[in-house]
Amino acid sequence: MKSKSTAYQPRPEHKFSFGLWTVGNRGRDPFGDFVRPQLSPAQLVDLLAEVGAWGVNLHDNDLVPIDAKPRERDRIVKGFKKACKDAGIVVPMATVSLFFHPVFRDGAFTANDPEVRAYAVQKTMRAMDIGAELGATIFVLWGGREGVETDASRRPDEAFKRLREAVNYLCEYNLDRGYGFKFALEAKPNEPRGDIYMATTGHYLGFIPTLDHPDMVGVNPEVAHEQMAGLNFLHGVAQAWEEGKLFHIDLNDQMPGRYDQDFRFGSANLKSAFWLVNFLENVGYAGPRHFDAHAYRTEDYEGVKDFARGCMRTYLILKEKAEQWRSDKDIQSILKTLVANKSGAPSLAEYSKKNASGLLACEFDKDKILRKRLPYERLDQLTVELLLAVD
Repeated sequence: MKSKSTAYQPRPEHKFSFGLWTVGNRGRDPFGDFVRPQLSPAQLVDLLAEVGAWGVNLHDNDLVPIDAKPRERDRIVKGFKKACKDAGIVVPMATVSLFFHPVFRDGAFTANDPEVRAYAVQKTMRAMDIGAELGATIFVLWGGREGVETDASRRPDEAFKRLREAVNYLCEYNLDRGYGFKFALEAKPNEPRGDIYMATTGHYLGFIPTLDHPDMVGVNPEVAHEQMAGLNFLHGVAQAWEEGKLFHIDLNDQMPGRYDQDFRFGSANLKSAFWLVNFLENVGYAGPRHFDAHAYRTEDYEGVKDFARGCMRTYLILKEKAEQWRSDKDIQSILKTLVANKSGAPSLAEYSKKNASGLLACEFDKDKILRKRLPYERLDQLTVELLLAVD
């Protein structure tokens, strides 16, 4: 049996990753300047290797300056690739910044200015080139400024058409270059715009079937982005999984109704984090577990390491708790009772005229059904006690 000091150590098979923008976040906010010095991408890779991470993700401009010339770009990418190889760190995902530069003040793919839209697609293509060179297989698209402060700006259906046109173009580029990327669309309800298009994972799941290559496109749900709007993150993840569209996931934490906090995973809503880990492990999600979070602004880089270790350690602790939950005799006995079909109720798994006739002829005793116990209080309490390690 492993000791507590080694039981929650990250290993490559856990596929824990962090973005350069996460561990490299210097603590600047709208009310205060930087509190940590800038580290180079290679230094951040070394930091991730030290804490036991498996992968590093990046926006194009986390690595290559926005106005870099081709020779400088090639030198930087080559050096970063070597740094990752030397540190034993992989690059599973790449993305593009279409939100930081002021040119994107009115959005990128949905902007009113056709020149901005064309530049946004060009910039994304070049970011795909970088990601492919580094070995990434997933490309995330977050429309950080795809939205409005006033709907006088444009008709929203025109914005959706522009978004579809851009994603279709990028899918064709992906095919033309043979990159093999899976695109993962990331939703957010608000911030930095007043209202952002495609506000939830569900919005994107409705949008994807309208694309020319829907098989190439899935979603990248983020804990904070759903919880900041008071939504149940697990439900969005489960819907994406059930539809075969959970290509990537961003783990962090968030208090509902607040600004985008990007807290350490499990630090604010432990029980919801548990249900998420329980689901991912139960269904066998095999993709990266990416921590899109930031250390507190009060920390130095030793604190950033504590933050990164904490994200991974909490996930592994909750993974162990999930295994205990799924093997707990009392919990499983309740669950088995809840789904048992002792009455022989007609199956709804497949429609036929015969089955429909049988269902229509069935007589249901509503009073008897009402007397069946639904012991959810007991089930939830057992879960709480398991999380609290109560014997």
